[in-house]
Parts: sequence; C-alpha cells; structure tokens
Amino acid sequence: MITGEQLLEAVATYNQAIWPMQIIGYVLAGITVFLAFKKPVWVSRINFAVLAFFWLWVALMYWLPSAGPAFPIGYVFLLFFLIEGGLFLFQAIKPKLAFGTYNQLHTIGGLTMILYTMIGYPLLAIFLDHPYPQASLIGLTPCPLTLYTFGLLLLARSAIPIHLLIIPLFWALSGALWISIGMWEDVGMVLGGIIAFVLILMRNKQLKTEEKLKNQDQSSEAWSLSVSE
Repeated sequence: MITGEQLLEAVATYNQAIWPMQIIGYVLAGITVFLAFKKPVWVSRINFAVLAFFWLWVALMYWLPSAGPAFPIGYVFLLFFLIEGGLFLFQAIKPKLAFGTYNQLHTIGGLTMILYTMIGYPLLAIFLDHPYPQASLIGLTPCPLTLYTFGLLLLARSAIPIHLLIIPLFWALSGALWISIGMWEDVGMVLGGIIAFVLILMRNKQLKTEEKLKNQDQSSEAWSLSVSE
C-alpha cells in the first residue's frame, strides 16, 4: 500500500501536529497501569474510558486525515478503530468487567507488553534509525495502542468478551504488513498480540470453571442444609 519512507513521513507529520499530546498519552497510560491493581468499580470506568479515548483519538486524528482516494483502505481502518473505541466507551459507561489482576502470569505478561509500548517502541525506533518524531508512541498510534490494549486487558480479573478482542487481534496480525516495509518494532506487537489473546482465552476458561465449581459448592451446601433441616 505504502512504502516505509512514506509511513515514517506521515508519522513524523502527525507527531509534530499533535504535540504535546504525547506527554498526555504517557501520563494516561501510566495512570491506567497504576489503577489496574485496584478493585473498585470506578477503576474499570476510568481504564475503559482511557482505552476508548485512545481508540477514538487514533480513528479521528490519525486515520480520518489520511483516508482518501490515495489511501482508501484508511476508511476501513477508521471504521475499525471507531467501533473498538465505541465498545470500550460502552464498558466505561456500564462497567461489567473488573481490574485488580488475576494471577502472576497474566500480570507479568501485561506489564511486559505495556513497558514494551512505552519504552521498547521509541528505543527500537532509535536503533532502527527512525527516532522521534518518526517513532510510534503509546496510545496515539495504532500499533503501540494495540499492544497496550492487550497488556491492560491482561491486568483485568474478569473474563474478557471475545468481541472486545477481535479488532485488536486483527490489527496485531496485520503487523506482518508493517514489518514487511521496515517497521521491525512491530514484531513485538504481533507476538504480544497472539500471546495475550491466548492468555486471555485461558483466563476466560479458568474463570468459567471456577464459577461452575462455586455454583456446585453452593448447590451442595444448600442441599446439605435442606437435609439437616
């Protein structure tokens, strides 16, 4: 679709146009990581609101200006990011999922992916000879946002509905296209997206099993009380 040079030029123009949003992006990401270890309902509202903001921002500020006759697939990407932003916004308004972490494996995996988006992306961009403003940064560009999203969802303690994962997984797998034009830092997004998707499915299954066992125990306890009476 485009060359690596064209993509880097577009990212540089975008970064220069939205400054100092990059600082705000890092601050918001840091807040969500801190809050992810808390359990109150308002934490879920804030974290999903931040995710919604990032996905809608990328849709309207990154993809909308680039979509057009010269880049028609940009409209498809715009739609995808709008849909995902809307899904996260719904979770922020009516939270049904909770943060507070689930187990050590998911916590380490989630933190590793978020750290990669915050530190790995800009450092690898320097190593690959396209430092800021050509570097993609957390929350405000599609690929780091995708990996950050997976990382944050790994810090949840609730089962994550599959419909929240479809678009991030699609974008993670699309990283093969960006790697093919020289964006080697996106290797982390591809691998991280696949690993996170599998870990989330595993957690969903474990939570379902735990809930089933809990219901069985409650039924057995109720039966025992009934017999004793």
